[in-house]
Amino acid sequence: MPIQWPLTVIRNEFGIATLSLGDWRSHKLRPRLEEAAKAGFKFIDLFDECWAAYLVENGLDGEKLWEPTPDNLRVASSLGDLVKSLGMEIACTQPLRKIEGILGPVERQENFDLVAKRFPFMRAFDTDLVFMCSSIRTDKGVTSDLKTVAKDLAELGRMAEEFSIRHGGRMLKIGYEGLSWAVRNTWSSSWEVVRLANRLNVGLVVDAFNVLAVEFADPYNVSGHGRFHETLEDSLRVLRSSMAALALTVPGEKIFFFQCGDAQRVDPRTFLPPSNSEVPALLPWSRRHRLYPFERELGGYMPTELVTAGVLATGYTGPISLEVFNASLHDQSPDVPSIHAKRGITGLRKLSTAVMQLPAFWIIEKINYEVTNV
Repeated sequence: MPIQWPLTVIRNEFGIATLSLGDWRSHKLRPRLEEAAKAGFKFIDLFDECWAAYLVENGLDGEKLWEPTPDNLRVASSLGDLVKSLGMEIACTQPLRKIEGILGPVERQENFDLVAKRFPFMRAFDTDLVFMCSSIRTDKGVTSDLKTVAKDLAELGRMAEEFSIRHGGRMLKIGYEGLSWAVRNTWSSSWEVVRLANRLNVGLVVDAFNVLAVEFADPYNVSGHGRFHETLEDSLRVLRSSMAALALTVPGEKIFFFQCGDAQRVDPRTFLPPSNSEVPALLPWSRRHRLYPFERELGGYMPTELVTAGVLATGYTGPISLEVFNASLHDQSPDVPSIHAKRGITGLRKLSTAVMQLPAFWIIEKINYEVTNV
């Protein structure tokens, strides 16, 4: 059930993805972590690419990032200790890609075995969560059938639980995130899978950018306003309705992680869809034009506060974490981690202020629905 509103304070700690502090090719992990800590972040979202680069920094093979060798696990433990020494925690490791709905039993088991290889590293990092992104595969070797995907997610949850019981420590969890360019690209279709999987250690990951990219935005709209609907009023009404449904139907404890990010309104006359049909239309916008919340001066325009309010209204108590990809993160200047950490924490503070000023629109939506359906 939704919590009491309005909020007088937001108690959720702030987090940030390692890739949102600078590209791994140009910026070593430790300086990025140090700048995150200085800015005030409390949680780190560890990307695979950054972990692989950290192994290389320590003289190991980044191509074998999930081989549970003594050396790899030793470096993983040292990374977890480094993050703790800076006053932060590793919230999660990600992403698992193209795992669900595989029809061939051999390929399916091979993929599940790859997931299981992460579990010892999660213990070494001292984190309990790994993300699985909804699949973008549409070939004949996969299915998007709800029961099949839910069964896969439940099986991964069972594997994580068995590892946790066998080795002790916190229960390892599987988070499921709907990508805006995947087959399941909405929070509601992702929640449908999580709900049917019916395991305590399988939950939902909500990403504000992915929600807004589907339910609010259209960067290629020829009108140039960046929205799917022509009027802002219609756009906000549709989004509020969706977020009201989230607030009223998803228990807060089943949201395992919340990521937040805006994106730049681009000029559709010059920003064109990819010519390669195999590249998802939203991918170039996602990879090079995301922004931290409330960076209006840089072209940010999406209502991240509505998604955030919907998530917090469920009673979600985990981090509000930034996942932003932008061309600026590839700059080789040593100031990149510091600049982006400061931008990120500023955006989150503005976001928090905006959220606390919002009315409980999910209650308004519920009342309107009941009145019109009497």
